This record gives sequence, structure tokens and C-alpha cells, in this order.
Amino acid sequence: MEACERFVHGDENAVIARDLRVSVRSVQRWHRAWSQGGPRALTSKGPASLPLLSDELFAVLEQELAKGPVARGWPDQTWTLSRIKTLIGRRFHKSYTVQGVAALLKRHGWSCQVPARRAVERDEAAVVKETWPSVEGPWRRSGPGSSSRTRPASR
Repeated sequence: MEACERFVHGDENAVIARDLRVSVRSVQRWHRAWSQGGPRALTSKGPASLPLLSDELFAVLEQELAKGPVARGWPDQTWTLSRIKTLIGRRFHKSYTVQGVAALLKRHGWSCQVPARRAVERDEAAVVKETWPSVEGPWRRSGPGSSSRTRPASR
């Protein structure tokens, strides 16, 4: 829309392209559309393609995810992007990339979570929580041959 205002003022396409950080060819296309259809011709037409999974299918995917990975044949209870990609392929016959699955989940409000790595057999009562005494070493001045990164002491 800023380009539209600049077309009205008579600015050159190259100047508009530089200021908006786009190609001159894009500005030329915008200018042609603007001259034929006015400002309405420059409004967004929406996304270039529709998502592979509609909101209804994503709701079904959420139900599948709620059942857990073990119910779908994996050995543990961790959903990974790769596993979700495979689930989408098997259940809906749609092909996503791992990055596409991440974008799909993020778009629907999901976030990446890493489970705490704790053994199932862990006994919290048996865990010993002990603080070791801190030990301070003797302070020494840096001298020749020292591995210190500070300047050697002056003589």
C-alpha cells in the first residue's frame, strides 16, 4: 500500500524498489496492477496455497496424538516431529516435511517440550541430597611459566 501512495506521487519504480527493499520487477507488476485496477488490485489475495490438513483434520490429529506414541506402535511415550510426520502420512495420506510439521504444530498453538530424563524406577526418597564442603585453594601469584591468562607479576 505504501507503493500505491508512491505511485500517486509519481515516484519512479527503481526508487520505490530500493526504499521498500524489493525487486524493480515486483514494483513494475504492482504498478501495472494499480494502473488497471486501482488500490484494490494490490490487496492480498490470501495464502498461495491451502494447508494440507484442514482444521477438522488437525482436530483428528490432536486426538491421535492424545492416544500417545505407544498406541501407534512406537516403543516409548515421546512424540517427535519425525513420528508425527509419519503419523500424518499413515493416517491422512498427506506428505509433510519435518519443518512443515513443526510449522503446522506451531500454527495451532503447540510448543516444543523436552521431557525430564528420569528413570521410571527412580525412588525420590532414596535420593541422597548432600552438599559437599567447598574447598579453597591457596592463592598464588602468576609467575614465569604460569598458565594464567593474566600478566605476569612485575619485578
